[in-house]
Amino acid sequence: MTETPAIRVRGLRRTYGDTVAVAGLDLDVGAGEVVALLGPNGAGKTTTIEILEGHRHRDAGAVNVLGHDPAHADLDWRARIGIVTQDSGDLGELTVHESVSHFAHYYPRPHDPEQVIELVGLTAKATARVRTLSGGQRRRLDVALGIVGRPRLLFLDEPTTGFDPQARRRFWDLIRQLAGAGGCTILLSTHYLQEAEALADRVAVIVGGRIVADATPAALVGRATARTVVRWSDGRQETDDPAALIATLTTRYGGAVPELTVSRPSLEDVYLDLIGDGS
Repeated sequence: MTETPAIRVRGLRRTYGDTVAVAGLDLDVGAGEVVALLGPNGAGKTTTIEILEGHRHRDAGAVNVLGHDPAHADLDWRARIGIVTQDSGDLGELTVHESVSHFAHYYPRPHDPEQVIELVGLTAKATARVRTLSGGQRRRLDVALGIVGRPRLLFLDEPTTGFDPQARRRFWDLIRQLAGAGGCTILLSTHYLQEAEALADRVAVIVGGRIVADATPAALVGRATARTVVRWSDGRQETDDPAALIATLTTRYGGAVPELTVSRPSLEDVYLDLIGDGS
């Protein structure tokens, strides 16, 4: 992480009546990082993102996004962020090219609309009306609208909900391209653990309005040091040396070990353990 994070949050709080949505949350996102926010429904992910976008007030805490407090940011600041929400706007009668060109006019230094349409893989649909697009194509258009202003920071809230596996992987390729060559900082909220593992430099898990874990996907599951679990027909054992244990079992059984499996904790295993009954 760079010395000046793209996002720095300390002690963030937000309540709705007697309901505490965000309860003293701390978070840093370095410039150029892709950070995934994971958590069960109601954990505080969307409220946190809306506060960072400047679309929702906070009750307490310090928030700095691209060097400014979102609650008091100006139009110049807003031109440097891109937002892709869960719900798409009504652009049904416009074409793809008309939609991107229209949004480009809101920014002082936008990308060329045709280049953005090509980047998101919609060149063949440039003259198609938005209402005729498939779900995956519409989501790509949402990203086009989010990046046409050359954002330094992109918020993606559940970007691939409803995608089939093939469309989801194509979308992942697009996000990797934006984060790689484009150098865009990305804060991604998702329910798909495989998506977080595939895209994120770091994963932050929110439970009860607080960050309960914040690490790289590999570090979070402790793959480098996690003890391997060896299971067989009538036993189970954790070990740092699975090869030696399997050799011992092979000798014991005089050959193949019945129902032998060897596994390490997955991101899903660790995530479910972290959220407990919050799922």
